Amino acid sequence: MMIISTKEIESLGISPKTCVEWVIRSFMMKDTAQLPAKMPVHPVGNDFFTTMPCLLPSDMKRFGVKVVSRILGREPALKSDLLLYDSSNGDLLALLSADWITSMRTGATAALAIKTFRRSKVSKYSFIGLGATAKATVKCLLDYFPNEYFNICLFRYKEQAEQFVLYFGKNNRVSFSIVDTMEDLLKDAGVLVSCVTEAHELLVKDNSLFEPGILVVPVHTRGFQNCDLFFDKVYADDTDHVKGFRYFSAFHHFDEISNVIAQKSVGRENDFERILSYNVGLGLHDVYFASHVYDMLNTDSIGKCL
Repeated sequence: MMIISTKEIESLGISPKTCVEWVIRSFMMKDTAQLPAKMPVHPVGNDFFTTMPCLLPSDMKRFGVKVVSRILGREPALKSDLLLYDSSNGDLLALLSADWITSMRTGATAALAIKTFRRSKVSKYSFIGLGATAKATVKCLLDYFPNEYFNICLFRYKEQAEQFVLYFGKNNRVSFSIVDTMEDLLKDAGVLVSCVTEAHELLVKDNSLFEPGILVVPVHTRGFQNCDLFFDKVYADDTDHVKGFRYFSAFHHFDEISNVIAQKSVGRENDFERILSYNVGLGLHDVYFASHVYDMLNTDSIGKCL
């Protein structure tokens, strides 16, 4: 069994563009994988342990289960680990630190949602919640769209916005502005990405701030329940993961993003539709990423074996 650290995964130099391509490929095999809904438990307050299993299609011979946890006061508060098995014989292949995988597959999925559902011309991309997931999303946008320029507006929180700008400061295909109000964040925004991990109330209470044609991508699903009731279309990466949402039955139109990618159903039909894309995070992506990471490291004889 290999024990694979974040440092070893990062040493592979997997590009953000590759991460987007892996997300697309794993979405395309969703119908032939076994993907039970994730199961959370809550030891206290908003702390949680969530178990995310997935059996990849039979020809890949891989099963995995990721455990992601959020514990208030721990540094970092959010962590994840993944067990990867050979499904043909049950052998445990590897224990992986899944923090890099979680961050990059989430950012790649958000970037793919933006590619799939944004209107034809977007001049402003707005972000709230500026941690590792937001950085991964911008990395994927820049790498997957090498010929595009991005004007990104950041919502100020502590020193996060300024640090975010410094992180990407040397890239000449992105410019940043920082605002202090939701009104300024949403004005003329074609895309709003929220990577806020905890929200006890609506993040945008005035529905009129969501202009026609906007795409809202609540990466961690929190804070946009009002949009469920009046947005024209709602998409998610898996039905079972969102069918328990309070307003699921009130969605005007619902479908899975994988069906749009596979051209089984339509996505955006005009530049006026308000679209909500819930990226709840799939064990499918985690296990697919982990399988590739294991194969790459195993080939190079990197990793600690027991």
